[in-house]
Amino acid sequence: MSSQTNITEFLLLGFSDIRELQILHFVVFLVIYLAGMMGNLLFIMVVALDHHLHTPMYFFLMNLSILDLGTISVIIPKSMANSLMNTRLISYSGCVAQVFLVFFFASADFAILTIMAYDRYVAICQPLHYERVMNRRACVQMAASAWISVILYSAVHTGNTFAISFCGGNVVDQFFCQIPQLLKLACSDLDLSEVGFLIFSVCLASSCFVFIIVSYVQIFTTVLRIPSEQSRHKAFSTCLPHLIVISLFVSTGIFAYLKPTSSSPSGLDLMVAVLYSVLPPVMNPIIYSMRNKEIKASLRKLTGWSLFSKNKMSIFLL
Repeated sequence: MSSQTNITEFLLLGFSDIRELQILHFVVFLVIYLAGMMGNLLFIMVVALDHHLHTPMYFFLMNLSILDLGTISVIIPKSMANSLMNTRLISYSGCVAQVFLVFFFASADFAILTIMAYDRYVAICQPLHYERVMNRRACVQMAASAWISVILYSAVHTGNTFAISFCGGNVVDQFFCQIPQLLKLACSDLDLSEVGFLIFSVCLASSCFVFIIVSYVQIFTTVLRIPSEQSRHKAFSTCLPHLIVISLFVSTGIFAYLKPTSSSPSGLDLMVAVLYSVLPPVMNPIIYSMRNKEIKASLRKLTGWSLFSKNKMSIFLL
């Protein structure tokens, strides 16, 4: 991961040079960060404490919430700190770590979403084999395989990115270290190995996306054949949040990475980056809980139990 330049730090793009707007940016991001942290932590706690939710679907959703916590914790705090201290600096090692972690959490998110599509396919299209195919050991193995393979994949991708020579300055036209913006600083065009790895990444992501689409085509074909309207509604209600999350994740990611990089920074680039890096982790627990009666019931039971415990403790102290 050695670079042929003497760059020791990068300058990130700020949302504004006006002090009042910097403070506003800090406050807005703080609210978003706290909302994302509370939503995902609450979701994890509800799933972990309620044994009725110890099913494959909620196990993978809990993995997704852990990854979402990591995503917002890598991106938002550094941007908030820079706005508060009126600086744009990020160290070279900090940028390397941020690239690795952002790519790791985003890739693992997509891997878990792909596994969840398979889980829904088996549950709806092959219900008699569900308990055998999606047993606890299989779920743990699939989740562990996703995490481990993505760690290796992200390490290679990060190494390829920072193996290039940076002679286009050290100004990154984004509020975090984003790979397309770093590649703009390269001295020359990408070499054959980097191009090959990018093509491999696109093919891998496309394969996962096609797998998800094919799975849901078969799922909806099966659901439409169900005679009971109530059963159809239940099947759709378990699949719809997953599809919304995938659509939000894929559409914003594609727009951010496949659109042509502009020569000068723009407000649109910042907004798109916020949409794909910050919005999905904050919205995911809301989307999955909004029409989920089991999560709502568990949440009510958990908060009711907490209030009961507090009342019981206060009576005991009196």
